[in-house]
Amino acid sequence: MHDLPEIEQRLEDGSQPFSPQDLFARLAALGIAHRAVEHPPLFTVEQSKALRGELPGGHTKNLFLRNKKGAMWLVTCLEDRPVDLKALGEALGAGRLSFGSPERLMRHLGVLPGAVTPLAVMNDKAGQVELAIDAALLAHDPVNVHPLTNDMTVALAPRDLLRFLEEVGHPPRMLELG
Repeated sequence: MHDLPEIEQRLEDGSQPFSPQDLFARLAALGIAHRAVEHPPLFTVEQSKALRGELPGGHTKNLFLRNKKGAMWLVTCLEDRPVDLKALGEALGAGRLSFGSPERLMRHLGVLPGAVTPLAVMNDKAGQVELAIDAALLAHDPVNVHPLTNDMTVALAPRDLLRFLEEVGHPPRMLELG
């Protein structure tokens, strides 16, 4: 479906990225209830809508972005939210934004294109990626995201998603994208 270049699956420090099983263990250790559903690999919002079945709650679109200086952002918003990169760059104080490469995505967040998720910040041990979340997403319960792979979706309560992100050192910046 998508021909991705062969990407070495290692983080910038040379370590292996966390697996979905590592993520689920961390959620369990934090006492965070979650429900995972397996499905065929999904690479786009359109595929997600067609193949995910009847999963209630808010569904996400995730943008891994960088600016000319190499600063990086992960922006998570409602799946149908139109995003103007110029306006988003201004809102973030980032200047002009462009999409990060698949290699950069793997080095910093430990995921491949199609599997981008706010949960991937657990792989950003150096804190180089700033996380921003569309505040409207958190009005949905549950919030559905990929668990570091694009062949599953995990549902979390919004407060639990925020608690997890705090626990892994990436409290999100809230954005009003509406």
